[in-house]
Amino acid sequence: MRILLDTHIFLWFISGDTQLSANVRDSIRNPDNEVYLSAVSIWEVIVKYQLGKLPLPETPETYLPKQRDLHQIASLDLNESSVVQLAKLPPLHRDPFDRMLICQALANQLTIATVDTAIRAYAVNTM
Repeated sequence: MRILLDTHIFLWFISGDTQLSANVRDSIRNPDNEVYLSAVSIWEVIVKYQLGKLPLPETPETYLPKQRDLHQIASLDLNESSVVQLAKLPPLHRDPFDRMLICQALANQLTIATVDTAIRAYAVNTM
């Protein structure tokens, strides 16, 4: 399986948060799966950190890549083929970060690991 982690899923995973289901945790850890963290999630966390809405043990530009590498999660860049998917999305969700994750999942045939019901309303594979 090719999995794109929603931002909250990545944060729950690296912090050992009990809100993360065992199924998702095991899927992230499964070496047979390709697991990705989008550059969009890094962007989102930096914005929230700078606004004082998300405390982290280190600055996000240091902490997030370190954690991603530690857990062998690949980085997914944002490219034009993903961005143009935005023109096809119905306006079901207002969060621009989540909308871009949906676009990346569609463009790259990825399954999004999320608990966000608004993301699940789109025609995108979720877990």
